[in-house]
Amino acid sequence: MIVVDHLQRAFVRGSGRRAQVVQAVAGATFTAADGCITGLLGSNGAGKTTTLRIVASLLPPDAGRVAVDGIDVARQPGAARARLGVLSDARGLYPRLTARENIVYYGRLQGLDKAGAEARTEALAGLLDLQPLLDRRTEGFSQGERMKTALARALVHDPPNIILDEPTNGLDVLATRALRDTLRRLRDEERKCIVFSTHIMQEVERLCDHVVVMAAGRTVAEGSVPALCERAGTRDFEQAFVTLAFAGPAVVREAR
Repeated sequence: MIVVDHLQRAFVRGSGRRAQVVQAVAGATFTAADGCITGLLGSNGAGKTTTLRIVASLLPPDAGRVAVDGIDVARQPGAARARLGVLSDARGLYPRLTARENIVYYGRLQGLDKAGAEARTEALAGLLDLQPLLDRRTEGFSQGERMKTALARALVHDPPNIILDEPTNGLDVLATRALRDTLRRLRDEERKCIVFSTHIMQEVERLCDHVVVMAAGRTVAEGSVPALCERAGTRDFEQAFVTLAFAGPAVVREAR
């Protein structure tokens, strides 16, 4: 379980007289449960990526708190990271290594011994249909092949919580469907807590159990897709998002 409580984070852009403070996150609050896919939905600049970087301990918050399975991320970042699998938008595979070598290497970094990392790589190859790719260099992989390898790398230490930052960027239809199927299996069969950010309405409608709508760095609404539509007074989820995200001052209320 991941708990985000009133996160705030600002950045300074420019220098001297041109310096400007930009409030990237200004009160993000939500809970992502185990055995559930939680989507962070918002337009570009809504604060989704910054929020997930704080959850992953890559950035410190200015205020607020994040807990991963009860572990305070700011106070115990190492312990929290051990319970997280993170797939960022910049997937950063080592191009001269094979898919197998990339995955095993990250397994060793996560504390697995060589035999354990290799066994876990084989298990993930079965889950993600990676067998034909395992012993190929990742240089020249398609976006879908890169995504599968990067996801296996994020899952190699079997973390109970998974974070994905806009994971379908650049994927074709078949690769997107394969990713959705994988996330459903991780949710249903392994009871993972899965959080992913997106600005694509269809992804949220087809995949998410719980949706957190973000705008201007704040949580402005959360609930299931049908509940959010009901709150916005429309059957069209895209229109519901526009109504909730751009209706005025942000007020956190949960739709049930």
